[in-house]
Amino acid sequence: MLDFLYNGFVALTWQQVVMWLIGGVLIFLAIKKEMEPTLLLPMGFGTILVNIPFSGAVGAAGPITTLFNAGIANELFPLILFIGIGAMIDFGPVLSNPKLMLFGAAAQFGIFFTMCVASMFFPEVKDAAAIGIIGAADGPTAIAVAIKLGSQYLGPIMVAAYSYMALVPIIQPPVIKALTTKKERMIRMPYHPGNVDKMTKILFPIIITLVAGMVAPESVALVGFLMFGNLIRECGVLDNLSETAQKVLANLVTIFLGLTIANQMQAEQFLRPETLLILGLGLFAFVFDTAGGVLFAKLLNLFLKEKINPMIGAAGISAFPMSGRVVHKMGLEEDPQNFLLMQSIGVNVSGQIASVIAGGMMLNFFM
Repeated sequence: MLDFLYNGFVALTWQQVVMWLIGGVLIFLAIKKEMEPTLLLPMGFGTILVNIPFSGAVGAAGPITTLFNAGIANELFPLILFIGIGAMIDFGPVLSNPKLMLFGAAAQFGIFFTMCVASMFFPEVKDAAAIGIIGAADGPTAIAVAIKLGSQYLGPIMVAAYSYMALVPIIQPPVIKALTTKKERMIRMPYHPGNVDKMTKILFPIIITLVAGMVAPESVALVGFLMFGNLIRECGVLDNLSETAQKVLANLVTIFLGLTIANQMQAEQFLRPETLLILGLGLFAFVFDTAGGVLFAKLLNLFLKEKINPMIGAAGISAFPMSGRVVHKMGLEEDPQNFLLMQSIGVNVSGQIASVIAGGMMLNFFM
């Protein structure tokens, strides 16, 4: 027993110790800062597990490796999680004001711009495309695209996507303020809810799936599972199933997803110069996605009589509902009577659809 302990300490490398520290930081952010705790805590603890010398958590018989092969290598966990996310989303604000969908599309600019920048550093175009999709601010989409494209940088991509999702309240406000004036941030947008009937809400996920499938066939699984979750919510006859998908299913899969991501965070795979570059490019993508949505709103204001608060454009990234709440909070800070929640959430929901379609387009182009 003592020999085994001694051998373990002898086999311990400084790289593994660094990964322990990274795992500790993720756990700290989850508990102390409450940043995506359901994901960052299992991810952080899993990182420690897989970087212990001779760890029984990884390897051919290791449970984390087994979970990875069973749930991530075949995209199962991300797709199941999409059912839960779809069940959480109310498309009512978008259906009552369809023009909000334009902002969701505009905020995907950073994905394609980052892909072009990444191609200067990574010779494989599939790796550049997988890195660009970090800008979708959608962890399941980033995982699914990286796996389907066969990117060798799956671990850093997953960590960047989920870490920056958690950091949305820190990343977005400075970008928004840099691109807008105080007067623009104080623009009020009265909310006039339209009368969206039940049939429209039921038909919407079906139509979106068909349209997305015809435009980008590779997006069918991504969009389809998201829309199936929403159909469960809106059909009115599966309330118990909808509640299960939103809470039990989503939370359970998130726990497994967080632990399983750690399989790609073993020191020899993760601590490479490319990892820092991918993290930097991921931040670059987030910033330009945010900027794309804001600048698109400012462009529309040149032609619109009833001005749009350009901050809502930033909510077009897929980090639902964090980004929508950030914009709403910023509006209240500028003017306590400026309520942007419904508009920003509507744009945020549009971003969820747009990011999944963007991921499907990447697959169509580069598979």
